[in-house]
Amino acid sequence: MFSIIQAAGWPIWPLLLCSVVALALIIERFTSLRSSRILPPRLLEDVLNVSAQQLPTPDMVDRLAENSVLGEVLASGLRAVAAEPQMPEGKLRLVFEFAGRRAVHQLERYMNTLGTIATAAPLLGLMGTVVGMIEIFGSQTPGGGNPAQLAHGISIALYNTAFGLMIAIPSLMFYRYFRGKIEEYVLELEGAADRLLGQLRRYTA
Repeated sequence: MFSIIQAAGWPIWPLLLCSVVALALIIERFTSLRSSRILPPRLLEDVLNVSAQQLPTPDMVDRLAENSVLGEVLASGLRAVAAEPQMPEGKLRLVFEFAGRRAVHQLERYMNTLGTIATAAPLLGLMGTVVGMIEIFGSQTPGGGNPAQLAHGISIALYNTAFGLMIAIPSLMFYRYFRGKIEEYVLELEGAADRLLGQLRRYTA
């Protein structure tokens, strides 16, 4: 591996950094976007059952907010109604919408970085290719070529192109996968908030 890095020249180092960051982000996103941390099963039904007759206690709402992303969204509506009895329905809907935007921001954490790596890696590989081509042209002199410099230039060009694609392709695939997963979560969060809003109308003006 070290010999490959030596043959690829200095342009490989930004690509190696991108690969480490991309791998760390993919692992983090897999961990953070688990369904149990976003939409635990039966959580919505439990909240609807508890709030059917009366609002839950502040301690219960705090535990709900700490449970998951869905819990944070639902807890925001319960806290708003508890803090302002007879809250207008339009205002309560705005509370849920703001909580939903916070949830989306949380779900999309690091996604821009992963997308940037997927876009930048081929360009970094292209830069390595250009550096390799410069090495190749530099090896050609009027008196003859330098075989060692020519081989080094070819190695820089090919290795950096390959590394750029090897980093960009998985990064883009996982970026698209996580983006689709987030969109599914957002739809389910919106549906859950709408269901709780319908039940909390009895407490609004």
